[in-house]
Amino acid sequence: MNTIYLDNNATTRVAPEVVEAMLPYFNEYYGNPSSMHGFGGKVAAAIDRARSSVAALLNATTAEILFTSGGTESDNAAILGTLKAYPHKKHIVTTRVEHPAVLNLAKQLENSGYRVTFLSVTREGMLDLDELRASLADDTAIVSIMFANNETGTVFPIEEIGAVCRENGVVFHCDAVQAVGKIPIDMEKSSIDLLSLSGHKFHAPKGVGALYIRRGTRFRPFVIGGHQEKNRRGGTENVPSVVGLGMAAQLASSNIERENSVVRKHRDMLHDGIMKRLPDTILNGHPEHRLPNTVNLSFEYVEGEAILLTLNEYGICASSGSACTSGSLEPSHVLRAMGVPFTAAHGSIRYSLSRYNTAEDINTAIEVTAKSVERLRSISPFSANR
Repeated sequence: MNTIYLDNNATTRVAPEVVEAMLPYFNEYYGNPSSMHGFGGKVAAAIDRARSSVAALLNATTAEILFTSGGTESDNAAILGTLKAYPHKKHIVTTRVEHPAVLNLAKQLENSGYRVTFLSVTREGMLDLDELRASLADDTAIVSIMFANNETGTVFPIEEIGAVCRENGVVFHCDAVQAVGKIPIDMEKSSIDLLSLSGHKFHAPKGVGALYIRRGTRFRPFVIGGHQEKNRRGGTENVPSVVGLGMAAQLASSNIERENSVVRKHRDMLHDGIMKRLPDTILNGHPEHRLPNTVNLSFEYVEGEAILLTLNEYGICASSGSACTSGSLEPSHVLRAMGVPFTAAHGSIRYSLSRYNTAEDINTAIEVTAKSVERLRSISPFSANR
């Protein structure tokens, strides 16, 4: 049975080109990039090339790219590094729909004496910019708001948010883990001060990421150690994975048009096909301002876990929410914040596509989903179809 992988917001297949680029740095070019000898210098040069590729993907400079272990570290480093840089400021602004890497850190900081404002979202998952403006204070250290939501794909008005932050002299951090490689991002034109990305969301390996730090932004190291990454992040770099991240960034740059044409077309095929087959199905997230690869649907009268089990029997991989929280039986915190009814939130499925998916994959997913939901509704005591 072939696997049809539609859970790419959880993680992605490592691209074959990325694997090929990484292999020599396990057993051929294995030197420490911080060493003074020429053998280590070849490895340092590979890191420099990867940094250039990541910078090019974001239209940033190489000096603004800091390699990390992934999105969670990048988010933590951005927030805690800013708070260290502004020790007299004790207020943080974020949203109720952030990834746990931001949301749980904010809650922990709140228990440690910081004031945290958690902004609400609309039924379509969008922000109210007036609420953001009203939340800012003289002691606001940082605003941390995601570029695109990992569960619904809703894309926030990032440049408008950044403009508000800049007008008020507040550092703006953006968790762009789900956006990088899927939609164009131009840091030269952006008002974002700090931006997080994670390699395994765009076909690089797990365990590597980066933090963009705009030149001139005040920042204090989060990981303390040696002089690596220009004294901004201690520890010997994970060279094979950094090289892989660089290659994935090159591939993402060359495939960004495909993401927003072919992948978007497949997303719409999936959405439209399921909606035509299944009444009482709700789209979660904004119908237009969302990632080109993400569809989050709520199916009334059935449990999402039951649908996933049926999909799994046919080799179809999807999700009932964030991979970091899907082990919980509680409804998604994102859907609850959006005001999705309890019954619908429990019946939600997230499909997230990649450039490796085919039209045949999509048609199979439509058919299996439709049959699964129809069967489950036929035995549900709450179904209107009974």
